[in-house]
Amino acid sequence: MEIYLQQLPQQLINGLTLGGVYALIAIGYSMVYGILGMLNFAHGEVYMIGGFAGWWVLHLLTRNNEVLISAALVISLMIIIAMAVSALVGVVAERFAYRPLRNAPRMNLLLSALGVSIFLQNLVLTYQGAKVRFFHIGALIPEGLRVIHIGPAVFSFMRALVIAVTFLLMGLLSVMIKRTKVGKAMRATAQDLEAASFMGVDVNRIIVLVFLIGSALGGAAGALVGLLFTQVDYYVGFQAGLKGFTAAVLGGIGNIYGAMLGGILLGLAEALAVTFLPSAYKDVVAFVILIVVLIVRPWGLVGEKMPEKV
Repeated sequence: MEIYLQQLPQQLINGLTLGGVYALIAIGYSMVYGILGMLNFAHGEVYMIGGFAGWWVLHLLTRNNEVLISAALVISLMIIIAMAVSALVGVVAERFAYRPLRNAPRMNLLLSALGVSIFLQNLVLTYQGAKVRFFHIGALIPEGLRVIHIGPAVFSFMRALVIAVTFLLMGLLSVMIKRTKVGKAMRATAQDLEAASFMGVDVNRIIVLVFLIGSALGGAAGALVGLLFTQVDYYVGFQAGLKGFTAAVLGGIGNIYGAMLGGILLGLAEALAVTFLPSAYKDVVAFVILIVVLIVRPWGLVGEKMPEKV
């Protein structure tokens, strides 16, 4: 037991790091589902494209393992450009793949999302290849700052960066939703799309904004994970998408704050599971949690049970 207690601080740090990333991905699922009632299964590929966008920024601004401008500016550009590229992909997908089917049965939207997912994955495979791209972060962080020891825990610079950025983005999103007119319009549209339209809300604009914000957060997650684990490939979106979907269901899909909570809890659960189980079972834990939640509380931890239609 003493060994497990010694490992606990490190696993909590690892869990918060993973949880923040899962939360950013889950927010994209929940925002779209809350308004359109659709599962955007292409969201994992949006995350993957954000990772590649971040890699290209680092690649273009690095020569001979040295950055051409300040490391802080490089990291900022990686995150910002990854968010911009992913947001553009999300908006284009909404305009051409989802909007024409908005009034169609939900199965049509689901099939369209799967088609977009396959298209984006193969598009990246065609132009980037199947080869893993590595982030050469040695040029970004001085060797003395790469690892910080806090008691028994090892706190790497990149983990601190991921935690800080993910929680900052979630905080900014919360402020926008609660305290701005756009946030009020988003909440109204999520509550009743038709009624919001009758009250003068530009529903099309709000839906585009939801895809833009959700995709941008997914892109930020892709760039941050690339910096953390130093690699990206065309297939990373599949597993990340499943984890984000699991986090969204755990918290209550359609509920943004539930997505944040679900992501953090899922990250902590995976990290703590490694303490007691072989690391190969880490992914199994996520899907066991998903199955249990769907059986016991399918509306999620903070979601609301919808009344049955008669």
